[in-house]
Amino acid sequence: MNWIRISGIVLRQMLLIRRSIHRIFELFYWVTLELFLWGFITIWLQGVADHDRHINFVLFLLGGLIFWDLFSRTQQTVATSFLEDVWSRNVVNIFAAPVSKGEFLTGLVIVSVIRGLIALGFVAILAFFLYHFRIWQVGFYFLPLVANLFVFGWALGFVIMGIIIRFGLSVEILAWSIPILIQPLSAVFYPVSILPDFLQRLAFLLPTTHMFEGMRQVLLRHTLPWENILWASLLNGVYFVFSVVFFGAMLRTAKRNGFLVRLSAE
Repeated sequence: MNWIRISGIVLRQMLLIRRSIHRIFELFYWVTLELFLWGFITIWLQGVADHDRHINFVLFLLGGLIFWDLFSRTQQTVATSFLEDVWSRNVVNIFAAPVSKGEFLTGLVIVSVIRGLIALGFVAILAFFLYHFRIWQVGFYFLPLVANLFVFGWALGFVIMGIIIRFGLSVEILAWSIPILIQPLSAVFYPVSILPDFLQRLAFLLPTTHMFEGMRQVLLRHTLPWENILWASLLNGVYFVFSVVFFGAMLRTAKRNGFLVRLSAE
């Protein structure tokens, strides 16, 4: 074993880390967010153990996991479907063809719905056989929540696509890192009241926070949380319109300045 060659490999990798912002970012990003997420879960579970033992926290954890997977899968399907065209150097051909922005986005939306529903059905059946978790017991109460999860997943995916078009593959990690960033704020596995006050104010700007708060109300009381649905729908309307406009603006800028050609060459 030659330690000179080994040191050369180590030096090369360290130089890659030093010259890459996103590699340095990754050293701290994931562990910080996991610490926040699991810290808040632990605080909530401790409170349940001390004061609210009647709450079935397993129900909330499984429900949060299933619906978070639906949201993140929707967003990642939109973003990674676009990235696959970039990786295969096909993105210029798509936008050079007579395909409008609306047609392109609609196609990605349909694919995300198909994949999301298939995954949702599979994981619901799996949760039933493994943990006797019957998500279909609450029936149509979940439909508005699922619809809002889809819409916010599309909006976030469109924004990420626009950023990648503008700044290139150096920011492709956003397709996976942004959903994880908002997960602790979205109160997926615990009530939003667990968060510190300043984080609660930020959390209520996210449609996902209202959706997961509503999910827990549906699971606990079998009632439709109209206030949560209203807030989620209003925020989603604003964010979805912004995402479409933002993607269109980034696409026009890319076409005008030749960013699409550069993106295909990366």
